[in-house]
Amino acid sequence: MHNLSDQFAKNLLRDGLSLVSAAETEVEVLAATQKIDVYSVPDPARAAKRAGMGLLGELAAEPSLFEPFHSTPSLRQVRRCLRKQLTWHHELERRARSSAGSVAPDEDADAPSQPAVDFPALVVISLGRPEMVLDAYRCEPAQAGVYHAVPGLAMRVVVLAELPRTRATLMLRLLGSGRLLREAVADLLALPGDAWERSIATPLLVHFRLANQEPTTDEEDNVSAEIRAWFEEYQQKLRAEARKEALREGRDEGRTEGLKEGRTEGLKEGRAEEAARAVLTVLRVRGIAVPDAARERILAEKDPETLERWLERATLAASLAEVLDGLS
Repeated sequence: MHNLSDQFAKNLLRDGLSLVSAAETEVEVLAATQKIDVYSVPDPARAAKRAGMGLLGELAAEPSLFEPFHSTPSLRQVRRCLRKQLTWHHELERRARSSAGSVAPDEDADAPSQPAVDFPALVVISLGRPEMVLDAYRCEPAQAGVYHAVPGLAMRVVVLAELPRTRATLMLRLLGSGRLLREAVADLLALPGDAWERSIATPLLVHFRLANQEPTTDEEDNVSAEIRAWFEEYQQKLRAEARKEALREGRDEGRTEGLKEGRTEGLKEGRAEEAARAVLTVLRVRGIAVPDAARERILAEKDPETLERWLERATLAASLAEVLDGLS
């Protein structure tokens, strides 16, 4: 009966619309492969930690697709993001039905017997204010720099240029460029050394900004120069700490020769540790998994030539085996 009613409805609409338009039924929709930039599903056990992550934590309080734009997206670009959102929800429903052992067709997905699947939110991150997008989807301000579309769309629009300059917005402001990025980097440097934002952002800023070979504007060059200076200062700090440690060891030994050796050894160890952590950072940024045994091997390596060779390989390698000698 359901199928007959469905066919009747399709044919009635087709024949009626044919009087004034070109209408046909059973038109196949071939969806091209799409990739979500970042998909996040909150862990209830880490709700307290998420609450301390500012605006980023708020946006990640529900399953969400994050789509960052380095400029201001057009209406067409946001529509592509909405297509990802709808397609991904369809895929989540299909997986839920499969896990539950259901063989019901897609049309019956709303039936009471079907597994419930939360509709994921879409978070569009824009450098500037996308007026056409905000108008088209009747977005209303939820807080400074954050807009919510009509409820049925479950879409949030974050305008980086409108975010207040606070720690709560820092991780998102680091996605900006020019003045916005310079201010965000300055705010990052002002945080305590053990701040979680620094542990996450520091290696990524260093890797991507210093390794960026694409043409940049003068303003972006200035930003890269600031980050480079910051990294060099960070290296100098590590070396200074290594020297202090060597001096302390030398005083404890009470011998001049021991002091010299301690100084030299401290500097070598400090440089080796920096190089080893650089290798691990590049591997992590490039998405190459590093088992605990391999991590310990990298951190234990003291030969500067070996570490330099590993670092060069890591920037191009597709697997860990291509980086470490003798690893199969």
